[in-house]
Amino acid sequence: MSKALQVRDIHVEYGHRVAISGISLDVAPAQIVSLVGSNGAGKTSTLRAIMGLRSPSQGEISFGGVRIDKMSPPDIVSQGIALSPEGRRVFPRMTVHDNLLVGGYLQPQGSSLHASVERMFGFFPKLKQRRDQMAGLLSGGEQQMLAIARALMAAPKVLLLDEPSLGLAPIMVQEIGRLIETINREQGLSIVLVEQNANLALRLCHYAYVLENGRIALSGPGAELAKSDYVQRAYLGV
Repeated sequence: MSKALQVRDIHVEYGHRVAISGISLDVAPAQIVSLVGSNGAGKTSTLRAIMGLRSPSQGEISFGGVRIDKMSPPDIVSQGIALSPEGRRVFPRMTVHDNLLVGGYLQPQGSSLHASVERMFGFFPKLKQRRDQMAGLLSGGEQQMLAIARALMAAPKVLLLDEPSLGLAPIMVQEIGRLIETINREQGLSIVLVEQNANLALRLCHYAYVLENGRIALSGPGAELAKSDYVQRAYLGV
């Protein structure tokens, strides 16, 4: 049975600094949901709360009807949620192949784990060409592909992507965008996409939330928000 992710009135603080003040959102099965906003709006903090990397001081997060906001990150991964973090954070002194094995740590060692690696190489042919290369020697775009593939090794139902286009050349941004659409369409994954590139985020998503100062300022289908005068002025440079 497909599972929905629900975030209800969460608050997150870092010391005395309030990062999130009462955010609620829903992610339906096989849906791409984008979080759009400027630096410090609360986008990454929302992902960190979902992933168990920062416990909300208030509110609830549930997945498939099971409350997860009190769980550890490994337990949340085992529930079916995985994160590809901002800045990629691959293991630079490990090979591409070994980075993928790390992502599949929940799988039993053996043929199924290696079959998963080969599936990733089928999905990301550029990584197959670099399988024995140290991850630190990959280009920025290749490292981003590896970060996404490593997260997919956990066989998630929900994939959290934090700034996948950050620092990439325009042609690679378009390629990453196509990969996100393909992953969503062919694997039926729900995707929560955090992006400062609002044009990309709104084009890819089924539904979007605009975050400002730790709160949701606007929400709606991506195509509709892209037509909003406010969004065009504030985020699309129109």
